[in-house]
Amino acid sequence: MRSAVVLGAGMVGVSTALHLQRRGFSVTLVDRRGAGEETSFGNAGIIQSEAVEPYPMPRDVVSLARVAIGVANDVRYRISALPGHIGPLARYWWNSEPHRHAEFTKAYASLIVRAVEEHAVFIAAAGADDLIGHDGYFMVHRKDRQFEDGIAKAKHAHELYGVPYRVITPEDIRALEPSVTGALVGGIHWTGAVPVSDPGRLVKLYAALFEREGGTIAVGDAASLKPAGSGWSVEASAGRVEAEIAVVALGPWAPEFLEPYGYHFSLVRKRGYHRHFAGGATLSRPLFDMAYGFVIAPMARGLRITTGAEFTGRDSGATPVQLVRAEKAARELLDLGTSVDPDPWFGTRPFLASMLPVIGEAPRHKGLWFHFGHGHQGFTLGPASGRLFAELVTGEAPSVDPTPFLPKS
Repeated sequence: MRSAVVLGAGMVGVSTALHLQRRGFSVTLVDRRGAGEETSFGNAGIIQSEAVEPYPMPRDVVSLARVAIGVANDVRYRISALPGHIGPLARYWWNSEPHRHAEFTKAYASLIVRAVEEHAVFIAAAGADDLIGHDGYFMVHRKDRQFEDGIAKAKHAHELYGVPYRVITPEDIRALEPSVTGALVGGIHWTGAVPVSDPGRLVKLYAALFEREGGTIAVGDAASLKPAGSGWSVEASAGRVEAEIAVVALGPWAPEFLEPYGYHFSLVRKRGYHRHFAGGATLSRPLFDMAYGFVIAPMARGLRITTGAEFTGRDSGATPVQLVRAEKAARELLDLGTSVDPDPWFGTRPFLASMLPVIGEAPRHKGLWFHFGHGHQGFTLGPASGRLFAELVTGEAPSVDPTPFLPKS
């Protein structure tokens, strides 16, 4: 029996472990914490079938100026942290040029359009139906011009990739979400997206499924990974784990982890925050407020506000300015109630400047495999990209063209 050790127990790592296991591998999943307790825990809880484009960096002067002077709430930066971001951001900006971005989108979309169906397999097997919503989410607009742009983008996604949607009026929004009383000009109802009321728990249920089907989860330090015979070993709580292949599914920690091996990835670190509120209004689906760049979603702990991107130091303390602004804006739309979190949560989303996740074997180290760099969409893409990963390992005919995702030498 072939064997694998997967480093990292977020959605990507757990999904990778499940797919390998279902192809006959003996798999050990190793993490310093429990499954789904890092970035996979803190997202907006939407399996986004409509997110067919990797997020581009604005290239027009007006948008960049809004970010520079701190007006835009979807993006914020700390001046002291910018030197560490300039190189990756410059590459990200270059790759956001429309023609280059269109090429990346073709590859990115090939995975996104499979996300819901691949999750559905694991959801059914894990018994996670009680966490799953079934009527998409609303992307709501406060400004006419932004709304018009949103309609055009939705039409484009539908024409190219068949993404289902419908345009909704303020009256439609209030009919379906009576608690929303603030001024809106309309929205897009992304009907194919799948809300999840507790994303961290969904990862844990997938991990429990992995264990029920014979997998092993161990606490360990990825830094202890080293070659061992014809394979790899890592030190874990239950002792040394040896395997034929080692999978680096460490999200934002992967590039730094791989530098000693001679692999260098340009990573754009985007920090996001969330906070829960209870005792106020209720929602039946998430709302994405496009004017202020936040999502408010019904979760097990209450309404969760999740922010956009902050460029800050890797180990810097919390500066939840965007969260404060988002809370104020959210209270213009509905009664939030009061916060139930003593402190805001924050975590880092791993965007590679190359825009696409890396999926494949290390060019110069046999048996060392990469699976990271999913940006905002690790929670969405885990099962779909995990399937592609496992197909590459086993030599199966890949479900999508793997070429754009393969590691470069």
